[in-house]
Amino acid sequence: MTESNGPVPQGPQDHQQTPDWEKRFRAPRVSLPEWAEDAPDRSLFVSNATGTYELYAWNRATGEQRQVTDRPNGTTDGVLSPDGEWIWWFDDKDGDEFGVWRRQPFTGGEDEPAAPGLEPSYPAGLALGRDGRTAVVGRSTDEDGTTIHLVRDGEPPVEIYRHRESAGVGDLSHDGTLIALEHTEHGDAMHSALRVVRPDGTPVAELDDTKGGTVELGLEVLGFAPVEGDTRLLIGHQRRGRWEPLVWDVATGEESDLALDLPGDMSAEWYPDGSALLVAHSFEARSELFRFDLATRELTRLDTPPGTVSGASARPDGTVEYLWSSSAEPSAVRSTAGGVVLDPPGLKSPGSVPVEDVWVEGPGGRIHALVQKPAGVSGPLPTVFDIHGGPTWHDSDSFAAGPAAWVDHGYAVVRVNYRGSTGYGRAWTDALKHRVGLIELEDIAAVRAWAVDSGLADPERLVLTGGSWGGYLTLLGLGTQPDLWTLGIAAVPVADYVTAYHDEMEALKAMDRTLLGGTPEEVPERFEASSPITYVDQVKAPVYISAGVNDPRCPIRQIENYVKRLQARGAVHEVYRYDAGHGSLVVDERIKQVRLELDFAARHLPRG
Repeated sequence: MTESNGPVPQGPQDHQQTPDWEKRFRAPRVSLPEWAEDAPDRSLFVSNATGTYELYAWNRATGEQRQVTDRPNGTTDGVLSPDGEWIWWFDDKDGDEFGVWRRQPFTGGEDEPAAPGLEPSYPAGLALGRDGRTAVVGRSTDEDGTTIHLVRDGEPPVEIYRHRESAGVGDLSHDGTLIALEHTEHGDAMHSALRVVRPDGTPVAELDDTKGGTVELGLEVLGFAPVEGDTRLLIGHQRRGRWEPLVWDVATGEESDLALDLPGDMSAEWYPDGSALLVAHSFEARSELFRFDLATRELTRLDTPPGTVSGASARPDGTVEYLWSSSAEPSAVRSTAGGVVLDPPGLKSPGSVPVEDVWVEGPGGRIHALVQKPAGVSGPLPTVFDIHGGPTWHDSDSFAAGPAAWVDHGYAVVRVNYRGSTGYGRAWTDALKHRVGLIELEDIAAVRAWAVDSGLADPERLVLTGGSWGGYLTLLGLGTQPDLWTLGIAAVPVADYVTAYHDEMEALKAMDRTLLGGTPEEVPERFEASSPITYVDQVKAPVYISAGVNDPRCPIRQIENYVKRLQARGAVHEVYRYDAGHGSLVVDERIKQVRLELDFAARHLPRG
């Protein structure tokens, strides 16, 4: 057994000698810029240009870019006020996600408390008003559940909502008279209902597709129309078994169903004049963009390359900026006007190999898997099953430095969009209930069988790995499927479900109650069946675990419980603890973790 907390050799820093996998992490990256509604030349984005992910202000008129935040463990949660005057950012401690909002002038200056009078909490949404002095701030704590507050400069915060179940701020209308909230007062954290209130908390309108929790349909706030006095709210719904946009007039109650003839999930946002919608369509691990004219109901596809659009925004001139990548090509912020919008200087990220689609018949239906392997190499290969987190998420044809690093080292990489994943319809996502973890592993095992039978994967050299929920499935799989996996690498996992439940942030407690049908005291048998620690004595494979000591999502105590059980039976394992939360925003730390994982696999996998 090895426990690692100190530094490891970092390898060459000369870019001429730096391996491609490390260059992918070190290359400067940027997020899709957010622009101020009333000052569109002012933008905010996230970049790792300094080696740590931080917020940057960008004045498009002058070209000036300025680093806004500078913290040892990085900053990614920030919002630009509609007037472009203020940058709000969330200040937690070393990644623990528990903190307060601060703000800084766009042009630079000292940080100040953005919502004086509100105690530290987990964030539960934020909406900023166009008047430059109003905000709606959502908070979550173990003691209070969710509270939502109206905050105005120079006045004490006013609580306008409180409930034990999870909720969040959706949006604030253009004129500041309406506030849209998402809530789960019915007790189903996977399917929100909507409520619109006035600034004093007085209810205006309700929309609830859960029907008291008996019909599992969710709603989400996509945004108020960006027009003065307009009471239209763009929302997402699941009434036809997938996510689709709908326009709801909260004053009249009228619902305008778009009924778009597209096969996959859809989201949308307003064009700046409120006359059209920018529709993002996701289907079978790829995505594309459309413009929907609300007057003519004409749907026009926008020209984007094959791959994944992970964010898009319509500009006042009618162009659309979007963040795009594919498994072979690194991400870039592009425009429908042509060219790259934001291209950071410095080292360019090498590409990787394209992804191949595989469909496998599983116990709950056809399973979509994405496969990458070294070019020109035939199997059977050592194969990494890299399991996504969430669980309500999905792997897509997008660029990912982690899988590319495994490919560079001669491994095939298989990513499985198991039941519970998004992007394949509501029934596929909602199948993840009660037999939590076990359902996903049935699908992963089916794809594993295909990988071995097809000649892709060497059955004696199979790595099960993932982070967060993927780390949880890794530990659970090593215990419930001990003969299927050669070794496991789990990052920030759930390891002891009962202890994790009691220690995690309140919003995740609500999700666990929904997934498992109650608390550990109410349904102990389900928590036991779904907990990796239940099966720890059946684990045969060497296990590597990494954990953030400040993680509020997969807290450290429950991981230590699992590790002690491994120690007690002398199981082969290594543990790496780092001073951050649910992952790291520091590039050197990310590289260090990947190097440790690659080294663990090289030492413990049989040679081919």
